[in-house]
Amino acid sequence: QVQLVESGGGLVQPGGSLRLSCAASGIGFGITSMGWYRQAPGKQRELVATITSGGSTNYADSVKGRFTISRDNAKNNVYLQMNSLKPEDTAVYYCNLATYYTEYWGQGTQVTVSS
Repeated sequence: QVQLVESGGGLVQPGGSLRLSCAASGIGFGITSMGWYRQAPGKQRELVATITSGGSTNYADSVKGRFTISRDNAKNNVYLQMNSLKPEDTAVYYCNLATYYTEYWGQGTQVTVSS
């Protein structure tokens, strides 16, 4: 059974940094990409960043230059370094793992940016 476990969320002041981690277990091959999505209250879930098995990355325009996604293929872990955080980054952040046939989601971790 595939499981995604996120960690690293919390409360941070505007301009601060956080690093999210996601550890995937129960899957050994067939991963096409891993990534992060977020959902703010009253809004739809949106893409933050993704990274393919080959290392190609894709970012939402709102986080380009501030967030960096990285991946450890050997461990099936994905990370999101978030710098220069803004109040509008406040949301529940979800880890996503995609294969050729389906996708999986983590339980989410809360990120709150507030003074």
